[in-house]
Amino acid sequence: MDGRGGSFVAVRRISQGLERGNNTCHSTSAEVVAGSAAWLGRGLSCVCAQRGEYDARPSFDLTPVQEECLQRLQSRIDVPYDSSVLDHQEALKALWNAAFPEEELRGLISEQWKEMGWQGKDPSTDFRGGGYISLENLLFFARNFPKSFQDLLQKREGDRSVWEYPFAVAGVNITFMLIQMLDLEAVKPRTLVGATFLKFLAENDSAFDLLYCITFKLMDHEWLTMQASYMDFNAVMKSTRCQLERELLSEDITLLEDLPSYTLLAK
Repeated sequence: MDGRGGSFVAVRRISQGLERGNNTCHSTSAEVVAGSAAWLGRGLSCVCAQRGEYDARPSFDLTPVQEECLQRLQSRIDVPYDSSVLDHQEALKALWNAAFPEEELRGLISEQWKEMGWQGKDPSTDFRGGGYISLENLLFFARNFPKSFQDLLQKREGDRSVWEYPFAVAGVNITFMLIQMLDLEAVKPRTLVGATFLKFLAENDSAFDLLYCITFKLMDHEWLTMQASYMDFNAVMKSTRCQLERELLSEDITLLEDLPSYTLLAK
């Protein structure tokens, strides 16, 4: 619990090796540990693996184009959400308008935000783990795949549990998971899946945002397949990550649109 009686989430990073050639996922994982039966994601924090564990990883050389694309993406990742910045305020308003076009937002701090799956009346407190890019990811999803966005927001598909995951905060967790899975904070990727992703990024500057949309829809698909409830969220995220890594490392994939999970998305 935090000082206001809210819930909390810790995100623990566990460093492991990555091997190709079997169906087992081995890479840096982001494990979400929930402290409430109602919400996920408050105050995302990290306990990083020891440096020695990272030192054993291989690194992959980048082309100049890949290096430039990675640096641009890292500059986005480094931006924290700042509620005093006008552009951030406008992006948050745009997200509300995309989610609830028929309902007027009464303020950037409002009980209305809970309708989207934020934990309280001020969404800025939930961005600490994902930063501003997690808001950009949600907005990209809403604008480019509005049907899938609304299906997930409104929980329209499948036989749902009584205790559902909160949409917006789950989205922040997905952003964080992808950053860790793809090793995007490193100067060079140290996992095969990270190096593979940079090939897609060099072809499409919006590759991270697109992969986010695919992952969110895949996570919901796994949620329904596993007949999951709130306490199963960690298991669902792990299953989602394993499936995503398998698809990214498939030799038949040349574009993100070739991923089998891309077919789950609808515009």
